[in-house]
Amino acid sequence: MVKDISIEEYAYPLDENRIAKYPLQQRDKAKLLYYDGNQIRDKIFSDLPELLSEDTLLLFNDTKVVYARLFFKKPTGSTIEIFCLEPIAPSDFQLSFAQTQEVTWKCLIGNNKKWKDSVLSQTKEINSKNVTLTVQRLEAVNESWIVKFSWDGKISFAEVMQNFGVIPLPPYLNRESQEQDKADYQTVYAHFDGSVAAPTAGLHFSDTTFEDLKRRNIKTDFVTLHVGAGTFKPVTVEKIGNHEMHSERISVSKKVIEDLLTYNDKEIICVGTTSVRTIESLYWFGVKFLENSYLTASNDTKTSAQRIEQWYPYEKHEEISVKESLTAILQLLDSEKTDYLCGQTQLIIAPSYRYRIVKGMVTNFHQPKSTLLLLVSAMIGQYWKKVYNHALTNNYRFLSYGDACLLKPQH
Repeated sequence: MVKDISIEEYAYPLDENRIAKYPLQQRDKAKLLYYDGNQIRDKIFSDLPELLSEDTLLLFNDTKVVYARLFFKKPTGSTIEIFCLEPIAPSDFQLSFAQTQEVTWKCLIGNNKKWKDSVLSQTKEINSKNVTLTVQRLEAVNESWIVKFSWDGKISFAEVMQNFGVIPLPPYLNRESQEQDKADYQTVYAHFDGSVAAPTAGLHFSDTTFEDLKRRNIKTDFVTLHVGAGTFKPVTVEKIGNHEMHSERISVSKKVIEDLLTYNDKEIICVGTTSVRTIESLYWFGVKFLENSYLTASNDTKTSAQRIEQWYPYEKHEEISVKESLTAILQLLDSEKTDYLCGQTQLIIAPSYRYRIVKGMVTNFHQPKSTLLLLVSAMIGQYWKKVYNHALTNNYRFLSYGDACLLKPQH
């Protein structure tokens, strides 16, 4: 049973000096470990286009990292950190970033006990004008808080965060963010604001890489999953059945779903674990729509069908083909006269999971005992140990700013 998997089986020795604290100056000069389902080969990331067949569909997550950490200095000298997680009012990311007066977000608060006053504020010069940002702590929600942000100056909340905030580097880097991280910790194709962590496999792609992909006639598509702080949440329980997976928002266009249908019997490769979870979640959205007769369902049923719970794929379902599932989604989008499927996924991909759509992935080397390592193992089985041992003994750099691998399962 998947829920009985012991997380200790996914431990490996990772010394601090193996964690890349900074990226290489040239993104596409990182090492690339290529496992083709049979053997391991050492490559350079710029080799990737030549390693892909011309009938490959390559999928990217085009989310953009926002400057989600804001610091407020109190007169007493103590510092309050506010870490923005997701918008509450308005709840849509793009609408929230477009607001010009106030928004409400769910946030983590560092040094919360020192926040005695009802409001905090600070002023900065933006576009030659002084802008004052005021924050008010409203109510607690589990381990987080609802925080109201208000400001003057008639600028968008996106501009507020860009000027008042700091880019949220992963905690395992154990260093403060620097000016260069604003460019380094962002993919060259980042488009939609909303993530508090980068889809780091994409950090290796350069404009040159995309030119080489185009020259090889390799098709590229983009989906959006806004990466939440839960991506860094360690598995602290012995059995993964007791681990609660974080939920993240996804958006996939009708065009991408049509392309997935076209490439269903070809090579569909995802860049990053977030893209993998998004594309595999699509299949389960289609299954839910079919099981719940979504097209004629009540509004309550429709709402529940727009979320994939973490263990839903492991329940008993009728066998539904990828074609049937994706076609159901397209019919739904046509009926609702929309070009995008939007929803939430809590999907956990762990050993025993059977991939429906994804045929391979480009990814980085992940932390020991993490859900991301479980996802890799679900694709290549126990061979993940040989892959990681090879990387460790051949001086690969690990985690967000580290090297990459191209993984394909055995056929």
